[in-house]
Amino acid sequence: MARDLRGFIKLLEEKGQLRRINALVDSDLEIAEISNRMLQAGGPALLFENVKGASFPVAINLMGTVERICWAMNRENPQELEELGKKLAMLQQPKPPKKLSQAVDFGKVLFDVLKAKPGRNFFPPCHEVVIEGKNLDLNTLPLIRPYPGDAGKIVTLGLVITKDVETGTPNVGIYRLQLQSPNTMTVHWLSVRGGARHLRKAAEAGKKLEIAITLGVDPLLIMAAATPIPVDLSEWLFAGLYGGSGVKLAKCKTLNLEVPANSEFVLEGTITPGEVLPDGPFGDHMGYYGGVEDSPLIRFHCMTHRKDPIYLTTFSGRPPKEEAMMAIALNRIYTPILRQQVSEIVDFFLPMEALSYKAAIISIEKAYPGQARRAALAFWSALPQFTYTKFVIVVDKNINIRDPRQVVWALSSKVDPSRDVFILPDTPFDSLDFASQKIGLGGRMGIDATTKIPPETEHEWGEVLESDPDIAAMVERRWAEYGLGDLNLQDVDPNLFGYDMK
Repeated sequence: MARDLRGFIKLLEEKGQLRRINALVDSDLEIAEISNRMLQAGGPALLFENVKGASFPVAINLMGTVERICWAMNRENPQELEELGKKLAMLQQPKPPKKLSQAVDFGKVLFDVLKAKPGRNFFPPCHEVVIEGKNLDLNTLPLIRPYPGDAGKIVTLGLVITKDVETGTPNVGIYRLQLQSPNTMTVHWLSVRGGARHLRKAAEAGKKLEIAITLGVDPLLIMAAATPIPVDLSEWLFAGLYGGSGVKLAKCKTLNLEVPANSEFVLEGTITPGEVLPDGPFGDHMGYYGGVEDSPLIRFHCMTHRKDPIYLTTFSGRPPKEEAMMAIALNRIYTPILRQQVSEIVDFFLPMEALSYKAAIISIEKAYPGQARRAALAFWSALPQFTYTKFVIVVDKNINIRDPRQVVWALSSKVDPSRDVFILPDTPFDSLDFASQKIGLGGRMGIDATTKIPPETEHEWGEVLESDPDIAAMVERRWAEYGLGDLNLQDVDPNLFGYDMK
């Protein structure tokens, strides 16, 4: 498995999923415009080798399809990610095994945890070149500006590493950073995130917060840092569990922090509590420009990098974007954990078009009246990341929740809005959601699109239309005999049915 950015790029090239661009391009708007068109079409990853004013190539759209994210996580398809989720679910809520087979499975997971512990690299590639003090100039990095209304250049796929000044526990997150000067950036993080908590504790202790930004890492590490699963494990251990072996770490040159040894770039700096600058506006995942916020200022004093480094980036916006592909993969990992929290849930799906968290479709094995409403309420409280889900649609287990045509049919044929829709007003909400009447406070809607049973309904439900099983089996056998064997009925073009999907 590729354990650094270069290895993953090599893998993509071998699979025909990478295009090298030799033409001169500008990191200001042009790279994002090219990449956005590729993302819309599900096209290959891009490596820009000739960037205006920069001596480093830029990699983008590496995780632009679910298939490529599966490869990054050493899997072949999304279904295999659920096996990983089962492992994490077992760690989150271990139960005494009742059978020998369960004991064996749990033993395997514990062995995986031992293999996943990070190691140390004392001669790391990320220290091949060291730039300190006045020689440090962040303008040498080919930072992109994605949208014309953006306030400046940004870092998007950097791992932001901090440490609790009291306990020494590290946190690894992915936050947007804005270039402010040749040696400063602001970091935009929510108050509930680990980095923000570490800064508050540093302020209470009267200390500066050490912070390292790693740029150009194994995409598997990015997935681990983006996984908001409530397990008391470090992101490095997550990455080891994802990849099957421990991550090699190296100590920073000037900070008491550890970073991935194979990082392409490492930026080392500090935050003085209370020192802030305006950050934004920038295009965000909602598809709009966000606001301007005073954000913590990082002062960098050291940059290290590999020889001939590669700069990895991406950008947010209305789906499809790389962050949406990551969310689809994480959805698969969440599924076994959610089933463990809410036993009646068979499957759930967070559609990309709903920003990967604003709407959830849940299938249940319905056994009693009112169960769909219970499942929706349980979903909202199952994991912290579901707090901001606006809509929950509950369907029967025989509905393919990843087929919007089946979901719309269930909504249209099984829902009476006066009975099956319920709204929770004035709940905590996403501050980036402009649809709310009050920023940070909004409503949620649950929709019961399951087949109704008494006393939910006072009349008998209609019988679902189905083919005669014997005739269906016969037609299957004789399909080629009809002269239709050359027709592929699996790949259906939705535009043939009145849709306009480009």
